[in-house]
Amino acid sequence: MAQFVAGGDIRGKQSAALIVVSAEKDVPEWSDKLINLRVDDNPSPIDELDRLLKVHRAYEHMNNGDLAIEHNDMPKALKEYNAAQQMFPNNQEMKFWTAVTLANNGDVKEASKILKSVYKSENGENWKELLKRLTKPGFLTVSEEDLQILLKGK
Repeated sequence: MAQFVAGGDIRGKQSAALIVVSAEKDVPEWSDKLINLRVDDNPSPIDELDRLLKVHRAYEHMNNGDLAIEHNDMPKALKEYNAAQQMFPNNQEMKFWTAVTLANNGDVKEASKILKSVYKSENGENWKELLKRLTKPGFLTVSEEDLQILLKGK
C-alpha cells in the first residue's frame, strides 16, 4: 500500500524525499529500503528528486550490466549499459564501462570510438589512467596492441 506524506513550513518548497521499501515481510529492516533519496535546501526539490531517481535507475541498469558480465552474458550486459546511457547520454562513467565491455568482447574499434569522447571530457586523462590500471587485475582483457588503440581513442 502506497503512502504519501506532504508537509512543509513557512519557507514553502525546499526539500523532498522518496523512500520505497520492500513489500516482503521477511526483509531485514536495515535492507528493506529499495530507494532512499533526499533533497535538502533546493529551490526545486521535486525536479532534483526526479533527476536523482533517474540517476538511481540508470545505475541499476549499470549494475545489471555488471551482473550480466559475471554470467558471461555480453548481449544482456550491452543492453543494460545502453539503457543506462540512454537515460544519461553525457555520463562519462557509463560510456567508459560500456567501452570496456565492448573491448573485452572483441569490439575494440567501437570501444575506441566511445573512449574518444570520454577522453575529451574534463577528466579525460583520469579515464585513460583507469583504463591502464584495469589490465593488471584482469578487468580489461585485451592485448597490449589493442590497449594502445583504446588509449588513443581512434
